[in-house]
Amino acid sequence: MDYLKTYHAHQSAVPVLPRPVPVRTSDRLTWVTESLPSAVAHRVLDAVVAITSNLDLDTVLRRIVEAAMDLTGARYGALGVRDGERLGRFVPVGMNDSEVEAISHWPHGHGLLGEVIRNPHPLRVDKIEGYPAASGYPAGHPPMHTFLGVPIQVRDSVYGNLYLTDKRDGSPFTRDDEAAVRALAAAAGVAVDNARLYEDGRRVAVLEDRERIARDLHDVVIQRIFASAMTLMSTTKHIENELVRSRVEEAVNDLDDTIREIRSTIFALQATTPPEASLQERLTAAAGAVTSALGFAPSIIIESDDSSLVPAEVADQLVVVVGEALTNVARHARASRVDVRLRVTDDAITLSVVDDGIGCTGVDAGDHRGGLHNLATRAEALRGTLSVGPAEAAARELAGAAGGPGDASRADGSTGVVPTGRGTALVWRIPNA
Repeated sequence: MDYLKTYHAHQSAVPVLPRPVPVRTSDRLTWVTESLPSAVAHRVLDAVVAITSNLDLDTVLRRIVEAAMDLTGARYGALGVRDGERLGRFVPVGMNDSEVEAISHWPHGHGLLGEVIRNPHPLRVDKIEGYPAASGYPAGHPPMHTFLGVPIQVRDSVYGNLYLTDKRDGSPFTRDDEAAVRALAAAAGVAVDNARLYEDGRRVAVLEDRERIARDLHDVVIQRIFASAMTLMSTTKHIENELVRSRVEEAVNDLDDTIREIRSTIFALQATTPPEASLQERLTAAAGAVTSALGFAPSIIIESDDSSLVPAEVADQLVVVVGEALTNVARHARASRVDVRLRVTDDAITLSVVDDGIGCTGVDAGDHRGGLHNLATRAEALRGTLSVGPAEAAARELAGAAGGPGDASRADGSTGVVPTGRGTALVWRIPNA
């Protein structure tokens, strides 16, 4: 039982923020030691200690896969995190860079992988080819021959599945392999839970900081800028020199733009949604925050080929861009309808905000003042572009880019873009790489 002591000593030395809710770790580890031969149990517990030496969730997931591969001698391994009846996240191990580059997209949870999702029990397959549930591979995926799938349970629900293929010695996976990976999965669920709690704790700390910064910006910074602008405005009537008066008025306008930008930043800081919220929910929340200013609710349309997942940092940017773009519409467009449309493909992530307002005369995305410049800067930071133009031209461009899998055309046959002939379209596009 020295391994149990080592494990518990290691756990107590790991700083967890906040302290994890107790889960019956000792029961799981006792089950491991009692259900496996001593030598295998020691290897599993060694693997658990290695897995829990880090609280970064990405690292924990990868270490679980590596440990399972080491226990079974598998050439390839992966961990698929469940999102309903499909895989929302896929962590592959064992392929070299050229093999990864050749794959068109990671599996979504169909075929053999979907079998473990639909029936969350261990599954061993001696020959993948010809197995009834097998449905082939994504383009560029290397062929695989033998398979072992085991679910990972976190608390009372299945978090994801471990997938292993092709033992290095060419033999199929055995009952002992399955038992070892089941034991690893049972203990690994605790590590995943700890890492998730730690990330939630860090997220809470960040949100508290954001709330404090937003409050200081609103209560202190904006009020001071506003007071300075009012002071300058009150002096203009006493300035006889037309050039000087014009420059003072321009400075007041600059301060007004600055206040708007700070308010946009405050919105971004305060736009909090639950940690598990989907991108659809986050974009809807961002749009909802501007609904009162618009006088109506914008529509949110998301198209996806189901072959690309939006990275977390890009999702954060999209939420800010939607809030800023809709705020611009509320201020300037006099619109009665706005469509927010996000299209995700293997190549690009395209966000369009199209209104039926008074048009975009005089709008310049390169203007170094105001929200459009901020949106252009955000796009450039991700190697993307921002374009602003008439809605009619954007309708043609977006309709041409639609088509293919995942197209969300409406029942009336339109592409979801507002009626042509007037209005403004903002298109924010970045490469999906």
